[in-house]
Amino acid sequence: MAHDKPRYQPYNSPAGGWGAAAATAKVLLEQSVVTKGSRALLSMNQPGGFKCPSCAFPDASCTKKLEFCENGAKALAHEATKFRVTREFFAQHSVTDLKKQSDYWLEMQGRLTEPMRYDAATDHYVPVSWDDAFALIGAHLRALASPHEAEFYTSGRTANETAFLYSIFVREFGTNNFPDCSNMCHEPTSRGLPHSIGVGKGTVILDDFEHAEAIFLIGHNAGTNAPRMMTPLVEARKRGVPIVAVNPMPERALIKFTEPQDIVQMATFGSTEVTSEFVHIRIGGDLALLKGMMKVMFEREAAGEAVLDHDFIAEHTSGFAALKADIEAQSWPDLVAAAGIDEAQIRRCAEIYIRSNATVICYGMGVTQHQQGSQLVQQIANILLLKGNYGKPGAGISPIRGHSNVQGDRTVGIDEKPGQAYLDKVRDVFGFEPPREHGHHSVESVEAMMAGTAKVFIGLGGNFVRAVPDTDRAYAAMRQLNLTVGIATKLNRGHLVHGKDALILPVVARSERIETAAGEQFVTIEDSMSNVTASRGVLEPASADLMPETEIVCRMAMATLPHSKVDWASYIDDYGLIRDRIAEVYPALYADFSERIKAPMGFHLDIPPRRRAWATPTGKANFLVLPGLAVNAPVDDADMLRLATVRSHDQFNTTIYSYNDRYRGVYNDRMVLFLNADDIAARGLEAGMKVALETISADGIVRRVEGLTILDYPMSRGSVAGYYPELNPLLPLGHYDKTSGCPAAKSIPVRVVRAAD
Repeated sequence: MAHDKPRYQPYNSPAGGWGAAAATAKVLLEQSVVTKGSRALLSMNQPGGFKCPSCAFPDASCTKKLEFCENGAKALAHEATKFRVTREFFAQHSVTDLKKQSDYWLEMQGRLTEPMRYDAATDHYVPVSWDDAFALIGAHLRALASPHEAEFYTSGRTANETAFLYSIFVREFGTNNFPDCSNMCHEPTSRGLPHSIGVGKGTVILDDFEHAEAIFLIGHNAGTNAPRMMTPLVEARKRGVPIVAVNPMPERALIKFTEPQDIVQMATFGSTEVTSEFVHIRIGGDLALLKGMMKVMFEREAAGEAVLDHDFIAEHTSGFAALKADIEAQSWPDLVAAAGIDEAQIRRCAEIYIRSNATVICYGMGVTQHQQGSQLVQQIANILLLKGNYGKPGAGISPIRGHSNVQGDRTVGIDEKPGQAYLDKVRDVFGFEPPREHGHHSVESVEAMMAGTAKVFIGLGGNFVRAVPDTDRAYAAMRQLNLTVGIATKLNRGHLVHGKDALILPVVARSERIETAAGEQFVTIEDSMSNVTASRGVLEPASADLMPETEIVCRMAMATLPHSKVDWASYIDDYGLIRDRIAEVYPALYADFSERIKAPMGFHLDIPPRRRAWATPTGKANFLVLPGLAVNAPVDDADMLRLATVRSHDQFNTTIYSYNDRYRGVYNDRMVLFLNADDIAARGLEAGMKVALETISADGIVRRVEGLTILDYPMSRGSVAGYYPELNPLLPLGHYDKTSGCPAAKSIPVRVVRAAD
């Protein structure tokens, strides 16, 4: 599909409002689902309805008339689309031809309709029966010399029931190789926070926003990545709550926002100025900001002012003296240089925090996707501990996860580093001995493919090969595999970069009904604030030959494990049985699961820090020190810029809805660089010029992306941004947080290179 001439035009209207309403109507019209889609939207995120397949932000309450956003409407419209990818489509297009098409073109072809197998002789996908597809999977898996030669990926859209059974199947097969989408986004939360507060999740619930006296948003673009979050932020701002936004890019939704559900604002074209303090941090400068704020707190204490919550610190924490020594050793010139902002602004941020008796700090991938992202998350935990901002209304830490059930998948067993107590429970409940050694995260799985030690890849949703770093090397590695399996609703790049054998298995979507021999079934989802709710589709499946994800997992297990100790067939029809097993494996979290899920709004999982209980070896929350002021390795190159890969407003993960990015003023183009005017001038460049980006890397591999247009954009100095996944080729596979395995996609050292004449 061709698109119009590129256009770059500043967007000065408020985010949300009529622009969001128009975009929602447009996407329903484009996908030819105005009537069906509009009806389905009324059931999205409502009791008795289905959970949004997009972000993981929690539902406000069952009294809301509408509980969806522009991006949720786009996700639904593309899921409910009238367009279909049939056997005739695959007969018309060879894989070689499809590879030439853009990600957007692939997305716009519509829903997959039946299982397909790659035929190498013709270079086409051809129809295959479900039975033959499962037989092929079973044959490949049983032929492996070791279970560790297989990689089992999970997307965050996968429901709890499916993810749980997938984890049981893979562990009975004999491996903990669970590369997962959380590895690429919030894994530093999962690996870093347990050492601090005893749990790898946030401690905040939605009601806390109503009681907070200050809210900090660090490295997160709520207006695009979690638009429903804008409602509590706007309501807090109207109450006079200070909101501090920390980001190297000014984001429109955090400047002005019009609530689409606010009749008065819509009718009067009104808006709310959301951010009371915008902190134009340089990429990686968050650590210096946090340490600078803590330094102000210690200075005030030294002057005799009561700033810290000493009772909380004495009763509930360990490691205070080491943190204090580290903070007091920092100099203001170093802090200012590392943060990229002036001392006065750091002090203003500290003052906002000090005056607040209840503070929520939210963060996104701008924090986690650094080489020491896990330790950076711990510094956010530190500053909250200093004022006892846990276990009281309006306070706590809140990672804003972007995928609908990425947190839930981890809770129910998708984890390459499972705990021994969990594995004991699996053994006791299911009667087999699970593997005890750690498996592969996403980066390690690609490394195994490159080394030739991985032979089979099964992707339960998602677009793995397009999402991982080092695109060219990842593509080459994937093509070496004996079998790749893509379990999906839509055609994507991962189906075209495949192994010698390849299958595409189409599934029932989140918005569609699941009917089994036992009747209509529902699944459950855990949002980013640990609420578990039911999701029941309302639309007819796009094709009679689709299969629910849960049944696919069960039938893969049955084809692979002929002597399994698990009664896989029983779980195909009755999802209540799966929830009973989840409750047995996780009694502390999921006791009486089947009864509790009947509540219209579901239930909240126990988060011990909310009770001021700390599941750490010390039995207390721990202040943890990150020496220095850098969260990424330094690069000895005077021309170096730090690249952050970002999503456009018309995008969800690797799914591209259009070539536009309305709030940043980019239309009909994705090959752009957002660059500060002073950085442009310092390099003798001009806005509108075509350039290339090269990665500065010590591994000797040349990584280069051509054809990028420079945009004069108010980035912080030394920082540059461009779109993901187009710039993934610049991210070295080894450039990641060693604690969590999360790629450092928000801080890639690059240089701008003039295009050849």
